[in-house]
Amino acid sequence: MGAGPGAAGPAPADGPRVALVTGASGTIGSAVARALADAGLRVAAGYHRDADAAGQLAAELPGALAVPVDVTDPGAVRAAFREVASAAGPVTVLVNAAGVLRDRPLLRMADRDWEEVLSANLTGPFRCVRQALPAMVAAGYGRIVSIGSAAAAYGTPGQANYSAAKAGLLALTRSVAREYGRHGVTANVVAPGLVESPLIAGVGAASRAGFAERTATGGLVSAEDVARAVRFCVETPGLTGRSVDVDGGFG
Repeated sequence: MGAGPGAAGPAPADGPRVALVTGASGTIGSAVARALADAGLRVAAGYHRDADAAGQLAAELPGALAVPVDVTDPGAVRAAFREVASAAGPVTVLVNAAGVLRDRPLLRMADRDWEEVLSANLTGPFRCVRQALPAMVAAGYGRIVSIGSAAAAYGTPGQANYSAAKAGLLALTRSVAREYGRHGVTANVVAPGLVESPLIAGVGAASRAGFAERTATGGLVSAEDVARAVRFCVETPGLTGRSVDVDGGFG
């Protein structure tokens, strides 16, 4: 898809719309950042630990900046939004791509495993959405896209925490869509299947093959496909409260 005025609605008079992508130093987040920059948005690449990767990404994208944001820390979320607003303008496109895994069978899952995954994958997006909404409502325009997972619908052995967080993320998204749709704000989830990335480095070959066998395509999903779906959500004002499944026909 080429860039065009429909990519993010009419841009403000003082410049392009600003998109904050959390987890932008990761495989999916960086692909999303590139796709939104290609659509003509000014991108803030949010990162937690990998400042070098985020800085390199921002250097590659026109007008982009790298911003530290730990979504598990409410103060860090507030500070990140203030930094972006000061440097580039208010965030009117938010992509929640930050996340963690703490996979274990349920009987061996500690409270910390559960709490860390829920904090990063569900409460973190809640904090970011809450921080983003005032500027979106004031602008009469907002796009919120959260990266979900096929695990939300199917459940995954060893991922009770992750599956629960992603299912909750979809419910949160639908509530936001209902509450703020009349203010020009849309909210959607893009739910990938298994994406080749460092995040799944611990997934064994047999598990990957088993997942691939359950897809219509017979393979994993690319981060670029996920990014295209995110851009589609940003570009489509009539799409809200939905899960766009990019999972190769998993089932």
